[in-house]
Amino acid sequence: MSANATAEDFALAGSLVREAGALALAMRSEGLTGKQKTSVSDVVTAADHAAEKLVLETLRRLRPEDGILGEEGASHEGTSGRTWVIDPVDGTYNFLSGSTYWCSALALRTDPFPETVDQDPEVLLGAVFQPQEDQLWLGGPGYPATLNGKELAPLEDTALDRLSAGTYLHPTWLQREEVAGPWTRAAAGAATLRMLGSGSCDLGSVASGRLGAWFQHSCPEWDWLPGKAIVEAAGGTTAVLEVNGFRWHIAGPAAAVQEIQHRLSTS
Repeated sequence: MSANATAEDFALAGSLVREAGALALAMRSEGLTGKQKTSVSDVVTAADHAAEKLVLETLRRLRPEDGILGEEGASHEGTSGRTWVIDPVDGTYNFLSGSTYWCSALALRTDPFPETVDQDPEVLLGAVFQPQEDQLWLGGPGYPATLNGKELAPLEDTALDRLSAGTYLHPTWLQREEVAGPWTRAAAGAATLRMLGSGSCDLGSVASGRLGAWFQHSCPEWDWLPGKAIVEAAGGTTAVLEVNGFRWHIAGPAAAVQEIQHRLSTS
């Protein structure tokens, strides 16, 4: 299915991430604890589950033929050829720590997900809402990238050495040369680095020009597709590249993306 998302889809996506983010923020104000998933910094809270349930139930009611996939386990196989991908709280470690740098994110993609490692599904829309900053990004094919309803200026094509690069690498990966080596080569090419802890917030910032470019390995689709759609709608470029068996995700101006690809793959 290749048809663009409708205006109603974009309105629904914006409403859902706003509602999910507001619910999570309200629950945090009442007090939350986190449960460790894969590491001390990879945690989940009751707010993650409640926000995902809110989005799931609304989509099942309003888009019953669409599929659904959520970070915290939401799953529904649709018949429309489209799937909504939910990240109820992206940056949960930040969220639980009291930082404002977290968001709720949502994407709508086509089915099925490609089996080849260097391909993404067609993303029909992305929505990212950062509640405490009251920032809502929307974008997708046929729909301009916007921040709080205002169209973003197209990204200028700029070399990596003139840009900040947002990225993330868990400390445990520093001991593994097959990941740390490519990451270090790519990081060394940027003017400066930012490691802020929410991929979707980062990608919204790339679309806005606040961050110059972005790269990270092994991103699940809920951490990648919402922001990917928005960056592309802002005139940016995205790429997926396999290096040493790991899938790297890259976004930014075309020249910077090309440079990051080269650095990741050149030993």
